[in-house]
Amino acid sequence: MASITTLSDTTYAALIHYLPPHAPQGRRTADLRLRLEAIFHMAHHPAHAWHQLPEHFGRPNTVARFFRRLTHAGTWHRLLKALAESPPNHPLRTIQHAICRVCRRAARLGGLPLLALIRRLDLRAALNGPPWLLPDPALAATLHAIPLGSLQTPGALQTLFRLSRAALGRARIPRSVRLSWP
Repeated sequence: MASITTLSDTTYAALIHYLPPHAPQGRRTADLRLRLEAIFHMAHHPAHAWHQLPEHFGRPNTVARFFRRLTHAGTWHRLLKALAESPPNHPLRTIQHAICRVCRRAARLGGLPLLALIRRLDLRAALNGPPWLLPDPALAATLHAIPLGSLQTPGALQTLFRLSRAALGRARIPRSVRLSWP
């Protein structure tokens, strides 16, 4: 069986449509397929830092910079939307787990918009931790819509406070919990 980071021709052809045509500085990427395989490789090894990337993928700083540029360009957002809309036999489905793993790695850079998209599409495998420890934008919006006059009952303010803390998520999630999350 081929390595999980090796992209087949059909998968690569499906994936290429969601990538920006040029790098942000306007140059074409030398070996786009190899860089994508490097990103998927790192996503499957979450405990590894970029400098531990195997040599055959190229310079680690170059791949890490490319990953950040793709994240800021919204590439992973587009791929998650495409996964949600694609039929079960679509070529992207063969690398769905890999795309979800990359989104976990991109969560800090993608911020709350990426997290909200993952929750809305119900792709829990793309969350970088258990949902009950992460911010919940939908709950925050619901709490914001509660009229203040309805908080006259005893304990309502305390309940609202607890719910608002839950909507914010935890400031820090222990590494052991993040790495053990499927």
